[in-house]
Amino acid sequence: MTGESRSREQIAKPFDPNCRDCPRLAGFLDSVAAERPDYHAAPVPDFGDSEARFLIVGLAPGMHGANRTGRPFTGDHAGILLYQTLYDFGFSTAPESHSANDGLRLIDARVSNAVRCLPPQNKPTPAEVRSCAPYLRHDLGALPEHAVVLALGRIAHDAVLSALGERRSHYPFGHAAEHRPAAGFTLLDSYHCSRYNTQTRRLTPDMFRAVFQRVCELLNQP
Repeated sequence: MTGESRSREQIAKPFDPNCRDCPRLAGFLDSVAAERPDYHAAPVPDFGDSEARFLIVGLAPGMHGANRTGRPFTGDHAGILLYQTLYDFGFSTAPESHSANDGLRLIDARVSNAVRCLPPQNKPTPAEVRSCAPYLRHDLGALPEHAVVLALGRIAHDAVLSALGERRSHYPFGHAAEHRPAAGFTLLDSYHCSRYNTQTRRLTPDMFRAVFQRVCELLNQP
């Protein structure tokens, strides 16, 4: 990583809905918007309680999910297990999220992504993850004391650590792994709740629930 990239990663700034810092992603969104004018097809903001103690970080918007609806994990398969589990543990007012105006609210929870724009083939480049780091670092810096961050997948895990300026080698990713970076919150890991992981049973509902049970224990919730 260059010194310029490293210094950019350490900047914190609020989300910019008009961001076009990544030429590949901006161009791809332009082509999607032309083909599907009813889609959000723009950077996707966080969703949830602005004072939440629980932050969930995913990978990036899905083509027919957040890229369509404008809300993270809404409208596609990846959100099915996530929102059901949020509801089961009292973090959501409904078990399903279909659109950005469906009335669902999150309680003491917030959902974000390491990359805010839809990447081709759902694969952001390392440079694109670094470009989004200032937004993630802003979110992490706004967390209250004793917060919990849940990273869904290795890329989200690495993005959180990089945004904090932490060495990733000190905090190896693993499902249900628990870390305490210097920022003061607890970082938990989970396999991503993608269609592939859930259908191959790499991630089962019981595995996911166990991670959420640990979140509740850390937050001292009943």
